[in-house]
Amino acid sequence: MVRGVTELSGLREIRTMHSSRKRSIPRVQSSAYLDLYMLRKEKDRLEKEVYILDKRKKSMQKRLAEIDDQMSSLQEMEAARQKTSSVKEFKKPSEKNFKTMALKY
Repeated sequence: MVRGVTELSGLREIRTMHSSRKRSIPRVQSSAYLDLYMLRKEKDRLEKEVYILDKRKKSMQKRLAEIDDQMSSLQEMEAARQKTSSVKEFKKPSEKNFKTMALKY
């Protein structure tokens, strides 16, 4: 099974230069507005991702509940079928002697 990049453990937690607060140039006082903007964008992105994950989780839980319902109804049907089939005795199919013929290739 081939795993995607998102399935690799720890890959999403790798710290980048921005998240580790390291810069190639010295910090300037006026860059506080830029930092606020960048942090706001990251916060918005993360909130959107949380919303999407919650929505996806709800749909998965709904589908799992549907699968459980289907499985339980199929198990009940199978149990009822086995009950009725155990009461009836099946006749063995008669063993017929089939005619055979040799084939040359």
